[in-house]
Amino acid sequence: MIKGVKEGLLFLLDDQCTFEALLEELQYKLEKTHQQLLTGPLVHINVKLGTRSVTDEQKEQIAAIIRSQGNLIISSMESEAPAEQSNPASTNLQVITAIVRSGQTLTHDGDLLLIGDVNPGGTLLCSGDIYVMGALRGMAHAGMNGRQDAVIATSLMRPTQLRIAEVVSRPPEEWISGDAAMEFAYLEQGQMQIDKLSQLFRIRHNPITFKGV
Repeated sequence: MIKGVKEGLLFLLDDQCTFEALLEELQYKLEKTHQQLLTGPLVHINVKLGTRSVTDEQKEQIAAIIRSQGNLIISSMESEAPAEQSNPASTNLQVITAIVRSGQTLTHDGDLLLIGDVNPGGTLLCSGDIYVMGALRGMAHAGMNGRQDAVIATSLMRPTQLRIAEVVSRPPEEWISGDAAMEFAYLEQGQMQIDKLSQLFRIRHNPITFKGV
């Protein structure tokens, strides 16, 4: 959303869509739907990122699109999310209760907790971790923006395909265990691995001090 303010213009960027969709929509508005508003003398722009956590590289991508309009000057670019997180994998968690049916695709920028099943032909696309409290029988792609430390965890592991970053799983019959209950997929030295969910702490260990009673 682009709003006029006393200092110039305020860009309120969607913090729920994928980063790629955000860039496409921003470019479309600047080049197609808001040309009249953005023409003329120099205009100062304040960019609000909402709760989206972005890297310096992603900020530069946003800035490059805005600067492509010669009269726009970025005065500030701010996010409500903390600049540093103790656990990057826990940012922007979305909880959804649903059944993802054949032909349906659920996309989220951040971590996703799905309470329900993913049927064969259903797809989950996520820039962070994917957790499915149900059966995963479709396709799941975690870390789709390149995050190799992302994981895919599910109550019942029966996917047609798993992807983490750019690594695609082998055929399911080669690596799915017999019971497939409460497992997670992760990358180790560039290879897809499957382990019991109780072992997730090995790669996501945050020390906790327990006080005696």
